[in-house]
Amino acid sequence: MSEWLAMGGHGFYIWGSYGVTALFMIVEVMLVMHRRRTLVQRLGRMLRMKVGLAALGGAVALIMNALQSNINHFFSPTEVIANAAPKDRSFRLGGLVVEESVKREDDGLTVHFQVTDNVERVPVTFTGILPDLFREGEGVVAQGKITDDGVFMADEVLAKHDETYMPPEVAEALEKSEQAKKLEATVSPAEGI
Repeated sequence: MSEWLAMGGHGFYIWGSYGVTALFMIVEVMLVMHRRRTLVQRLGRMLRMKVGLAALGGAVALIMNALQSNINHFFSPTEVIANAAPKDRSFRLGGLVVEESVKREDDGLTVHFQVTDNVERVPVTFTGILPDLFREGEGVVAQGKITDDGVFMADEVLAKHDETYMPPEVAEALEKSEQAKKLEATVSPAEGI
């Protein structure tokens, strides 16, 4: 200790600088360890978030695919004749049952009839029991697929459930076809003049 005191103020300065340097080094090591721990935690959170988002995206994609394959779009006879309906998937066809078009086969279950939107007609074949309210001239929605020869093979036939009800899709298709007929009727005489 006498040697340290013999150095005068110079010894205090040197040993003090060693102490401060050691203190800063210890603090720096602790800060690096804290930053590393924080960074690892942050990276872990980000990784978990990315994995979670990827899983959520995959689940949404699977659900959308399942819903898309189970959705049966509605088409009017005019759209079916115009080849707007899918050839390889099931869809719904709606309109009115054409008067005097219902023909039953001898097996008692197979029925052939035509559906119209007052513009076009599509032949329909259905094997099964028709709803009690199925009648000629009334609204109907059939679900099935169109064959290569243009016949709609119905898996299910739905009829209106009371005297005033018309399925919304059928009513809309009939309204569009009526508007198209009126427009065509007003345009045709003008062309002939």
